[in-house]
Amino acid sequence: MPDPTVPPTPPVPLDALLARADLGLRRIAGPADPAAVVHWAHTSEMADPYPYLLGGELLLSAGVHIPEGAGTGYFDAYVSRIVAAGGAALGFGVAPVHDTVPGALVEACEMHGLPLLEVPPRTTFSAVARALWQLMAQARTAELRRVTEAQQSLATAAARPDPVPAVLQQLARRLGGRAVLYGPEGAEVAGAGADPGEEVRAALVKLAEVVRPSGGTDPGQEPADARPSSASDTVAGVRLVAHGLGNGEGFVLGTAAPRRDAGDHTIASVAAVLLSLLTGERHSGSGAGRSSALVRLLLGATPAEVAPLLGGDRWRVVHGRPDGRRAPDPVAASALGAALGSTLVDVAGEAVRVLVPDGRTVDRVPGWTLGVSAAAAPRDWPAADTQAARALVRARATRTPLLRHGDRPALADLVPPDDADAHARALLAPIAQAPALVDTVRTWLSLHGSWDRTAVALGVHRNTVRQRIARCAALLEADLDDPDVRMELWFALRRA
Repeated sequence: MPDPTVPPTPPVPLDALLARADLGLRRIAGPADPAAVVHWAHTSEMADPYPYLLGGELLLSAGVHIPEGAGTGYFDAYVSRIVAAGGAALGFGVAPVHDTVPGALVEACEMHGLPLLEVPPRTTFSAVARALWQLMAQARTAELRRVTEAQQSLATAAARPDPVPAVLQQLARRLGGRAVLYGPEGAEVAGAGADPGEEVRAALVKLAEVVRPSGGTDPGQEPADARPSSASDTVAGVRLVAHGLGNGEGFVLGTAAPRRDAGDHTIASVAAVLLSLLTGERHSGSGAGRSSALVRLLLGATPAEVAPLLGGDRWRVVHGRPDGRRAPDPVAASALGAALGSTLVDVAGEAVRVLVPDGRTVDRVPGWTLGVSAAAAPRDWPAADTQAARALVRARATRTPLLRHGDRPALADLVPPDDADAHARALLAPIAQAPALVDTVRTWLSLHGSWDRTAVALGVHRNTVRQRIARCAALLEADLDDPDVRMELWFALRRA
C-alpha cells in the first residue's frame, strides 16, 4: 500500500514534454492548453485502445492499426474512444508506416479537442517515454523537497508560544490560500490567509460539518467513527478540504486554495495532526491533568497517587519503532500517539513509548512495529514498560507489525534482568562486533532455521546465509543444530 505520508508523483505538463529539444515533438492539432498534463506514456497499435487505458496517458502509435483506405469515420471513432478513456494526448510516429500524419486524424483530434503530437522519424517511442519518466522524477523530487520544508516549518510553528495561529499561518502560506480552525460548535476559532469571499467561506463551514465528530451520545446522532476523516469540494474554482481533528473534541481544520498540488494533502495532514495535539492540550482537561500529575510526581507523590489525574486506573505501555532505518522524531512520535488515542508519548532513543488506557484498543499502525504490554496498575508500570520493550524486540525479530505480551510469565521473566544481560553479553561477545552476523542468526532462528526464508527476509543469497551461520557457529564454538544451543542463543539475542 502507498505510504500516506509521501505525496504522489506529480503529473508532467504537456508543454514541458514539447519543450524537450532532443525529442523534436510538434503539436499539430488540439488545444494549446498550458494546464494539460500527462501521467504516463503507453504504446498501442490497437484499433480500439479504450480497454487498455487508465486515463491521463500520452498514447503513442505508428498507425499500424489504420486499414488501407480508412476514412473520416474510422479516425473519428478511434479518437473518440481515446477521449472517452481519458487519454491526455496522442503521439503519432511518422515512420516507418506513414510518411505524414493522416489529415483525417488531424481533423478528428481537432474536433474532439485531443492534443495530437507529431513524433519525428529520429525519435523513438522509448525515448519519449524515458523523457517523460525523467520529467516525472524531477517533479517528484521537487515536490518531496517542498513537502519536507513545509513539514519542518509546521513543526517549528507548533513550538512557538502561540502555536495554533502560527501553524495556520504556515499552512495557509504553503497552500497559497486560507486555513481555518473551527471549534466544536462550528465557530471559527482562528484563521490565516487571504479571505476567499462569502460564498467560499459558507461552503467551507458546511463542509466542516461533514467531518465533525458528533460523539454519538444522542440516539439521533451519527456515531463519531461513522464520519469521514476528511472531505473535499470545489466552489467558485477554489478547492475546499476539511479535516476532522483526531482528539475527539470536535475541532475541524478547513483549507481553501485556488490550486491543488500533489503534496498538499500530505502537508495539510501534518498540520491536522499538530493541531489535534495542540487543541487537545489547550481545550480539554488532559493538559491540566498531566501538568498536575507531573508536579505531584516531582514533589514526591507516587504513580499510584497521580494516576487518577491521567484518566484511568489501568494502562498499557506500547513501545514502537518506525519501519526502515529512520529514527523517530517528535512529530512522528506525536502522530503515533494520536493513532493510538493517547497524548502520553515519550521518544526514548530509537523507540517511542506511549501510555494507553486499558479500555482503548491497540491496533496495528501502518509504518510502525509495536510491542504492547499487559494492562497494569500504576505500581506495575515499570514491569509493563519492560514487557512492552521485550514484545517489541520479538516483533522486530519475527517481522510482526504488532506483538502483545502474553498473560503467562515468560522464561525471561524468571531470570533477573542484570544476570540475563550479563549472560547475553558474554555469550554473544564473539559476534557482537559483526552486526551482519547478529542480524543473520537472529532472523535465521526466528524463521526456524529456514535458509530460503532467511535469505528472502535479509535480501541476500541463500549461500550467503549458510556462510554467515557457519561463521557464527565457528566463532561461538557451538553446534547451531542443537535445540538447546538455539534456545540459549535466542534468549541472549532477545536481551541484546
